[in-house]
Amino acid sequence: MAEPKTSTVDEAEVERFSRIAAEWWDPTGKFRPLHRFNPVRLQYIRDKVCAHFGRDPNAVKPFDGLRLLDIGCGGGLLSEPMTRLGADVVGADASQTNIEVAKIHAAETGLAIDYRATTAEALADADERFDVILNMEVVEHVADVDLYLRKCAEMVKPGGLMFIATINRTLKAYALAIVGAEQILRWLPKGTHQYEKLVRPEEIDRALEPTGLTVIERTGVSYNPLTDNWVRTRDTDVNYMVLTGRA
Repeated sequence: MAEPKTSTVDEAEVERFSRIAAEWWDPTGKFRPLHRFNPVRLQYIRDKVCAHFGRDPNAVKPFDGLRLLDIGCGGGLLSEPMTRLGADVVGADASQTNIEVAKIHAAETGLAIDYRATTAEALADADERFDVILNMEVVEHVADVDLYLRKCAEMVKPGGLMFIATINRTLKAYALAIVGAEQILRWLPKGTHQYEKLVRPEEIDRALEPTGLTVIERTGVSYNPLTDNWVRTRDTDVNYMVLTGRA
């Protein structure tokens, strides 16, 4: 029997994203899909956080006073707008290169963000706790999904939320997210996603079951080629988001 992993870091995945870290903030570069994806996930996060914590979504800084972790933050594409909404943001990534890119961009835009080159297990073991955790497009890149989600769940405060966004492990996802997006359209570098590492919703449910977090809702996210944007949908066969919370 294989020994259980004690780290969630997949070094090959970290190296893959580190090599293209300089392109994080280029909306026409290798991370263009994330730039196009950002508006729909930002609106979803804002709406759900405001509803949960009784905040006015039209306020200038509706997240004021909330401590937020952007785990697997990359170059900071979510950390920066969360900071502008008023949250006290910790942006964490296993890649030191990604963190340096994120720090430079935040400094250029005058934003104070606590960026750290670290892991979910290191943060959890240091007793870090957050009102909101953003776990977006990360679970399909870690070495041990169950351990990773357990460690993330440990950091959710009572009454807090965790958002998870990933890609389903279905033939439809293989056709659209890997063959279509990577091999044909070249939206992403080839090899960005491996089919066997994609995560099904029931696998997230199973990993979270012993943690005390409950699934509040799931929503699909689909690309509309006519408008060149992403929209929320009931179809979770490819991209989907899961909202979880602790009582």
